[in-house]
Amino acid sequence: MRNGTWTLVPPVPNANVVDCKWVYRLKRDEKGNIKRYKARLVAKGFSQQPGIDYHETFSPVVKSTTVRVVLSLAVTRQWPLRQLDVQNAYLHGDLKETVYLRQPPGFIDPQKPNHLCLLHKSLYGLKQAPRAWFNRLSGALLQLGFHGSKTDPSLFIYSHHGILMYMLVYVDDIILTGNNPQLINNTIKRLSTTFALQDMGRLSYFLGIEVIPKGNDLLLSQQKYVHDIIEQAGLSQSKPADSPMAPNSILSLGDSPQFDNPVKFRQTVGALQYLTLSRPDITFAVNKVCQFMHYPTENHWSAVKRILRYLNGTSHFGLLIQQKSAAVIHAYTDAQQRSLTAFSDADWAGSIDDRRSTGGYAIYLGSNLVSWRARKQPTVSRSSTEAEYKAIADTVAELTWLEALLKELHVTTTSAPILWCDNLGATYLSANPVFHARTKHVEIDFHFVREKVAQRKLLVQFIKTDDQIADVFTKPLSSQRFFLLRSKLQVAPRL
Repeated sequence: MRNGTWTLVPPVPNANVVDCKWVYRLKRDEKGNIKRYKARLVAKGFSQQPGIDYHETFSPVVKSTTVRVVLSLAVTRQWPLRQLDVQNAYLHGDLKETVYLRQPPGFIDPQKPNHLCLLHKSLYGLKQAPRAWFNRLSGALLQLGFHGSKTDPSLFIYSHHGILMYMLVYVDDIILTGNNPQLINNTIKRLSTTFALQDMGRLSYFLGIEVIPKGNDLLLSQQKYVHDIIEQAGLSQSKPADSPMAPNSILSLGDSPQFDNPVKFRQTVGALQYLTLSRPDITFAVNKVCQFMHYPTENHWSAVKRILRYLNGTSHFGLLIQQKSAAVIHAYTDAQQRSLTAFSDADWAGSIDDRRSTGGYAIYLGSNLVSWRARKQPTVSRSSTEAEYKAIADTVAELTWLEALLKELHVTTTSAPILWCDNLGATYLSANPVFHARTKHVEIDFHFVREKVAQRKLLVQFIKTDDQIADVFTKPLSSQRFFLLRSKLQVAPRL
């Protein structure tokens, strides 16, 4: 009512009326303690009709890679990290469409019981609510001198006379950092006059990820989330495993009787996917079990339990973001602290169901891991060289995007990115057209790698398999090998 969200109007004939309900939830802190009780009025947006009461939709969700890049830059430069929370964010969005809502249960006007609510502001649950809120927020930030990023719409950048500020937006959670603490405080004060803004102080808990200071470094941990997943799966008392996947593990369709609780399988695997935001060490194993969501078997559930048993023994581990670059393989100089280094690998024809290969990469900014992936390739490769080359192409696409992001953040990289590959054929193919005759069947899309190399915007170099970090994203490994690569991924214990 204070916000002027709606006005009551008489019933409109043939109008699409959206129903609503109250949703109650508990807001908890990083330790699981109840912070506050929340009651929220939510519109039943599924009854909205496209083209009538909503048009375009958009959700302001910042990319996880962008978050890690900004955190890495802030830690390296020793910038303060502030966390903001907008209370009832969606109620700030201005609606352009005509939307009618039934009066909320328990709050029906006794004088006008049959009237409808004509919405002026957006409500949670409406299809266009995230877009309306984002438009309102971005408009306010533009007036403060920020401009939106082209590489990530949920990133806003302020740059004026050597002063830099970065703002990351994930719906109503905001991270703000920059090289001028006074201007950060002024920005927060000015935003508070427009929105119901809560200054949470130093960044400590964001999207279920705990941000723990370790000296001048930061550790991103999801320890509470890990315990919740294990408890829901009923494996709290299980014996810890050395690695998330057995070295000789082979999973395939219908390899054993169907698992009797497929809903539990899907819920657990879906929760594990979110955990890969701070745990790159389980990325390959989670990607593997995700391939059997439609028909999980007992063998597949055993693989999920192996991941949970591994997490049970390493719940206190997280992703370390260092202030000073340490060695990944070679010792970095201060100048290379802003350089991009990538490792690309592929496991040729690893899937026994369709003989597709699994490709993976790890990309470092200085020595901080900022981007990684393990994914089955969409086409079948006829040679290991082709599989590796496709993996290189995926890595180069991510590198190109990261370079554009860093340029927008006013970070000058000191040299062309180096991409390390352990396949000589793929390494030669990236720069030597002589090999092209043997790979005519490779899609033309992948040959933009050679253009990058020819323009000296990329260096593709050979690396021994023993030093290939991306190996951990393409196949199950022995415990000793896994421990080595896990340390290279900057996955470290909390203590």
